[in-house]
Amino acid sequence: MVLYLGLDGGGTGCRAAICDHAGQLLGRGEGGPANINSDPQGATVSILAAATAAMVQAGATPADLVAVLGVAGGGLARPAALMRDSLPFARTLVVNDAVTAARGALGTADGILVAVGTGSVLAVQRGGDLRQFGGRGFLMGDEGSGAVLGRTLLAQAMRAGDGFAPDSPLLAAIRDEFGGHEGIIAFGTTASPADFATLAPRLIATQDPEGRRIRDQAVAQISDAIRVLQQGRNLPVVCLGGLGPFYAGQLARDWDVRPALGSSVDGALAMARDLGVEA
Repeated sequence: MVLYLGLDGGGTGCRAAICDHAGQLLGRGEGGPANINSDPQGATVSILAAATAAMVQAGATPADLVAVLGVAGGGLARPAALMRDSLPFARTLVVNDAVTAARGALGTADGILVAVGTGSVLAVQRGGDLRQFGGRGFLMGDEGSGAVLGRTLLAQAMRAGDGFAPDSPLLAAIRDEFGGHEGIIAFGTTASPADFATLAPRLIATQDPEGRRIRDQAVAQISDAIRVLQQGRNLPVVCLGGLGPFYAGQLARDWDVRPALGSSVDGALAMARDLGVEA
């Protein structure tokens, strides 16, 4: 019996599903965060937890499964190879979660994916060729992401407190809540991207002028990236992730924003079935 496992894993957790050759869903499971580059050991635990829960529901064993994992860090060759070789499935493909998200959101049609949650990544699909852009992590990229929005808010609160930038009620409130500059620095010293991202909803909801400026700059960055990827066309744009609805609303002013056809797990399952056919 050959079954297909699709898994989506990122900064907030893992979601797995198993289907048969006809696409009938047989089992689902969930696990913790899965970034195979920054925390491969933790990611392995999360992946196996989600996959095991799905296998129990499906009555499957690892040897039954052709698996596709779309996970944070999956676009890096060495972490992807190490994860692939460590898993017990009959056949495994590890890719970045943007790849499976794009397949789920766009199907096989041309379009652009904007996935923004704790991190951010874009992908463009043309004629069946899928390419990922961005998604380089909190330290090197993830523009417009929840983590970067939160970090920017804290940095701007300190700059305003020093008199180097305009102050506002939101920035003053942030300084008070964190105990001033020293408290913000102490938080940033140990905070994870997910910790920074907890501040993003305040920026999304605020009418504070300085909060709106930070938010508008993030939207402009994402829109500029889409403009580059369009290459003069008007491909449909799909927004996913925790901040996806916000960006969809903002980007619809300039682009043809459409709802996703399916989820990243759906995309991973479709890729797993393709992989099984190739075998």
